[in-house]
Amino acid sequence: MTKKANRFQLKISLKGSKPAIWRRVIVDSDLLLEDVHYLVQAVMPWCDCHMHQFIHNKIYYGPAEDVADSFIDLIDYSDKKLSDFIASEKDKLLYEYDFGDSWEHTILLEKILPPTDSESRAEYVKGKNAAPPEDCGGVYGYAHLLNVLKDPKTADYSDMRDWMGLEDGEEFDPTDLGFDEEELNDELYGI
Repeated sequence: MTKKANRFQLKISLKGSKPAIWRRVIVDSDLLLEDVHYLVQAVMPWCDCHMHQFIHNKIYYGPAEDVADSFIDLIDYSDKKLSDFIASEKDKLLYEYDFGDSWEHTILLEKILPPTDSESRAEYVKGKNAAPPEDCGGVYGYAHLLNVLKDPKTADYSDMRDWMGLEDGEEFDPTDLGFDEEELNDELYGI
């Protein structure tokens, strides 16, 4: 019989976001980095339409298809497990998504939990605030977007609403996580 992996309680925080944007998840400690990437995409929720990488001790890890074309020394992460990088409470791993907007996420190991009988290798627990829309210019662009959307007298107000696809009378709620928790956990079950 194969021994089940410990579980990690992780806090995934978008660096530099004000107000703070974060998600708490519980995952198997032996989750592959590729699956951690999909997990972050699902819980933010991002569209997975940009390149990404993990950074640990100033070493960069990414998908095999990006290694040959990378302008930095990028190591193929296809066989790397989460527990290869974080193993003790308070350990951190950096995940960067979209090198233009540079969405940097700190993945903090909050707690090590014992194995469970759950067949799900990842589950969403809690979160705070909406992830910024794709391609809005990083944390500073998002802050600008939020400021513009607060004031209809701002010169960019109509353009920003159009860009966001907001209809008349519709508002963007920066506190809305943008997903149904039950549906998200159903999606994460497949990781």
